[in-house]
Amino acid sequence: METPGDLKYSKEHEWARIDGDVAVVGVTDFAQGQLTDVVYVELPEIGKKVEQDGNLCVVESVKSVSDIFSPVAGEVVEANGELPDKPELVNSDPYGKGWIAKIRFSDKGEFDKLMSADEYNEFTGHK
Repeated sequence: METPGDLKYSKEHEWARIDGDVAVVGVTDFAQGQLTDVVYVELPEIGKKVEQDGNLCVVESVKSVSDIFSPVAGEVVEANGELPDKPELVNSDPYGKGWIAKIRFSDKGEFDKLMSADEYNEFTGHK
């Protein structure tokens, strides 16, 4: 299981990367493995306001439909336009081309509530 050290992680298995005043958000390698093959991503609308740990969007896999939660509060400023045609990117490249949304966060302090890679690995039992 891959867990990049430059990201922050939520207990709901999402990751966030700070890029200026925007957080790039996606699901973790652990989560995509649990989901199995992703077949559909319902992207959030641009301008959608989200709360930390609030619903961001929905991902459908061959075995389930899962809510994706926002690791930070803010406003969706971009959604990954490749995912409607290539939802499998969530599985094959969860930390790269499989990102889900970019959120202009409202409180950088919320990142302190998220886990480091080491904490996330311990949380998932993958040390």
